[in-house]
Amino acid sequence: MSSALDEDTRRAIDDGRETAGAMLRAAQKDLQKVFIVFLVGFLGTFYALRLYVWGFLESVTRRNMNQVINQDLEIIAQTPFDVVLLQAKIGLVTGLIIAAPVFIYFSRDALRERDLWPSAPVPRWQLALIGTGMVVLFSLGVAYGYLFFFPITFEFLAQNTVNIGFSPKYSIVKWAQFMFLLTVSFGLASQLPLVMTILSYAEIVPYETFRDQWRYAVLGVFAAGALFTPPDPFTQILWAVPVLTLYGISLYISKVVVTARRGSEQLDFRAAIGKRWNLVVGSTALGGAVVYLYYTYGGPTAVNGLLDSVGSDYSIPALGTVLGVAPQTALIVWSVVGATVFTVIGLGYVVYKDIEESVGPLERGVGDPSKIDLRELDAMGVRAAPPEAFTDLSEDEAMAIAGDALDDGDKDKAQAIVDRFDEAEEGQNADAEAAAGADADDQPGELEDRATRAGGTFLSELTDGETDEDDIGGYYKDLAFIFETITSKTFRIVAVFMAALAGTFTWLYTVGFKAVFQQFLNRLPAEVRPNEVLNVVTLHPMEALLFEVKFSTLVAIIVTLPLVAYYAWPALRERNIVRRRRSTIFLWTGSLVVGLLGGLVLGYFYIAPAVISWLVNDAVQANMIISYRVTDFFWLIFFTTAGIGLLADVPILMVLLNGSGITYQVLRSRWREVTVGILTFAALFTPAGIVSMFLVTIPLMVAYGVGLAVLFVVTLGGRRNLAPARDSI
Repeated sequence: MSSALDEDTRRAIDDGRETAGAMLRAAQKDLQKVFIVFLVGFLGTFYALRLYVWGFLESVTRRNMNQVINQDLEIIAQTPFDVVLLQAKIGLVTGLIIAAPVFIYFSRDALRERDLWPSAPVPRWQLALIGTGMVVLFSLGVAYGYLFFFPITFEFLAQNTVNIGFSPKYSIVKWAQFMFLLTVSFGLASQLPLVMTILSYAEIVPYETFRDQWRYAVLGVFAAGALFTPPDPFTQILWAVPVLTLYGISLYISKVVVTARRGSEQLDFRAAIGKRWNLVVGSTALGGAVVYLYYTYGGPTAVNGLLDSVGSDYSIPALGTVLGVAPQTALIVWSVVGATVFTVIGLGYVVYKDIEESVGPLERGVGDPSKIDLRELDAMGVRAAPPEAFTDLSEDEAMAIAGDALDDGDKDKAQAIVDRFDEAEEGQNADAEAAAGADADDQPGELEDRATRAGGTFLSELTDGETDEDDIGGYYKDLAFIFETITSKTFRIVAVFMAALAGTFTWLYTVGFKAVFQQFLNRLPAEVRPNEVLNVVTLHPMEALLFEVKFSTLVAIIVTLPLVAYYAWPALRERNIVRRRRSTIFLWTGSLVVGLLGGLVLGYFYIAPAVISWLVNDAVQANMIISYRVTDFFWLIFFTTAGIGLLADVPILMVLLNGSGITYQVLRSRWREVTVGILTFAALFTPAGIVSMFLVTIPLMVAYGVGLAVLFVVTLGGRRNLAPARDSI
């Protein structure tokens, strides 16, 4: 294994092992203290979960649910050890997290020897400020989740499950994992203001990067929302909007601290407030007035009415209930809190405006950069100044400004001026050399030829100079050519795919799921008594919704494939992969649809009822109560209905491929690639588990074998093909 790693990787692994060993040796005498901290965290979490947390989480889950859903919802343990093991796992992780900082602190000597410990002591007040900020922000993020997001989301998911006709029987393991994952996601997302401010202040990631790349930030937030939340637009918006709001607030804070750092010498806090004292006073008055008017003129009643209109049982508590004091006293207290918050916002704005004005055109991005007076900037401002500020400077002028900085005792500013002037000169010289080279050797196609030669070299190395149709070079060229052909039609393909996905999902979500389920139960024999013993449950809050999304995606792929084939057909014909004209696509689509519908009807009316009746009746004879998971039950229905049609389509498709120019010998020799493709399909679109994957793969491979047998007979052992000669079409 070590031979597969390069030298740098092996060295990094060895350094990591040495560092870990040194840390253990350095903290050896204090490991008992570390273990005690871990034990306190482990046992505290274990008993807190047992005594308080489970009840609190269940109350949050049920908060917005009506009486009908509350009666149907149950949180169950699938095995006798689920609760104990879950508490132990959570306690173990919590204990390790709490003990890690203590262990790092006691092993600081080993880290200091390896230059992994801060060389300059960090003031305790800064550490305390950062730690307090992290805790406060994490708490605010978690509070949003538990007070607002979780009640609405669980009510929506449970209502969807009950409307379909299923029972929400959440496994405590899956339910807890879902809640803790979302809790961590909200807590981490709430750290955005602190993280962005620190990165901007330290110039690790410039503020301008956060500002200019906001579109990617929005895309990333919605992608994270799709990962952490249920796959429906409503809950994703509930997750994404607060995070995007935090991103905007973080941008503002980052701009304030970066501007303050770059123009710190120009900041006079008292003068800034004195210049705009009216804004500070106005902010204070506005904050108090907003809170006072909100409570005085029926704000809580209006908000509660809005929440009730959207089906939420949550309501704003009455004035004084939270604090436990008289309403008039509570009104004064909340008005003071509002005035304080607005005062802080006003102070931040006043300070920011003063810093922005003192820095001038450098930060506002207006005016002529070459007119910036470098004598008025500090060292940080010189380094942040645009290159145009040094382009027109002569060497004597730059040295004179640097000399003045030295006379003032500011060596950092003097060095910064010299460095920036040298950079500007080097840039001008490089531009001049590049221009001279372009004039002397003006060959427009050189860059393209160089790229072509590089690509050809890479491909020749990849294929060892061979470009036959059966090697990797031939595959690469064919795939690249076909892909380039359909690229221009990508918008139409994606539009059809999304329309099919959205239409199928909407149908399943509204009426389809329940209608199919009820009709299917009605077709089971009476002796099975499905209404008495057959129950379909969801063990995960998102299980029904995820099945709808996965099934809709599968349908969208099937619908889109004929369109992709239609647009790719000219390229396939150009590469001599198929021989018939593009109108053959309509014959293909019709044949495959007939095969699919025929198998679907056969499975729906005969095969699926017989299979499920046999399974249910066997359990009934043993006096068992059946609770099928929604994913397993509906995949069973799918495989015994539409799956029969897909199996019938495999031989039909192979005959059509042979009629388009793909020979019997090719289909027979490529069975390994087909097997890998079917295994991949089964892994992506079937319930998790190796058994279900092979239950899909084996019938499809049997159908592939049947198709080969049919082709063997039709093509007389491969001696003839159904495709016409290329010259005849």
